[in-house]
Amino acid sequence: MPESPETHIIDYRAAEQLLAARDPRGAVKLLDSVIASHPENTAARLLRARAFFAAAQLRPAELEFELVLEREPDNAFAHFALARTFERSGRPEQAMRHFRLAAALDPKPEYLEAARFDSKASDT
Repeated sequence: MPESPETHIIDYRAAEQLLAARDPRGAVKLLDSVIASHPENTAARLLRARAFFAAAQLRPAELEFELVLEREPDNAFAHFALARTFERSGRPEQAMRHFRLAAALDPKPEYLEAARFDSKASDT
């Protein structure tokens, strides 16, 4: 069966469901074909980055989050998620930079807490 735009939408939505059901590897498999056909689709790349992160594939997650941020430098969630990726990779300085960018872009409580702006003794 040939791929169509509808097929890619269905695959994207199914990938969202798989990620929610804690099957990140299944989500990645579905998103691979979507991204191969639509490499400019930032939403699909962000979802694939989240799936890589959930599957503990930190390097691929990092690369996808960075690509999203090249296209959308004001995406607070992508900064926050990249920071979490750096944190899990044992790179706290890089993580803190992105936690702070996320908090500056969107002052959500979880972003502000991670950024530790109120900390008197900052490590960075």
